Amino acid sequence: MYRKTARMAACLEFCRRYHGAASDPVTVMTTQPSPLYLKLLGETARIRWQELQPFFARGALLWVAAELDLVAVAEAVAQDDRSQVAAWLAGSQLAVVATPRAEDWLQRDPELWAVVVAPWVVIQERSGKPQLH
Repeated sequence: MYRKTARMAACLEFCRRYHGAASDPVTVMTTQPSPLYLKLLGETARIRWQELQPFFARGALLWVAAELDLVAVAEAVAQDDRSQVAAWLAGSQLAVVATPRAEDWLQRDPELWAVVVAPWVVIQERSGKPQLH
C-alpha cells in the first residue's frame, strides 16, 4: 500500500472535486485517459454566461452537475454512450439548461467551464478552486 501524506491528501481532494469520486491516488495516477478525453480536455475553457446565451436560446446547452467530471461527460456524449448519459439524466446530474437556471446565472454571473460536443455545448459551474499544497 502507500502511506497517506499531506500532498496525497491534496491530490485526492483535487481528484474528487474535478474528476469524480476517485478514492485511490494510485488508480488516478495510472489510469490513462483516452485520446478523445485529452482532445476534449484541451478544448475546455472558461466562459461567461453572456457568451453562452445564444446557445441557450437554441436549446443547445447541457448542464453537468458539479460532482461529475465535465470532460468525462462530454466524452460520453461524443461517443453516444446512451446508457451512461441516460443514467446521468435520470439522476439529475445532466440536463438541458432550463430557464430558471439560466436566469440564476444571468443574475450571479458564476464561473462556468464549457466544451463543445456538436451540436451541444456542455457546461459546468465551478464553485471554487482546488487547494493545492
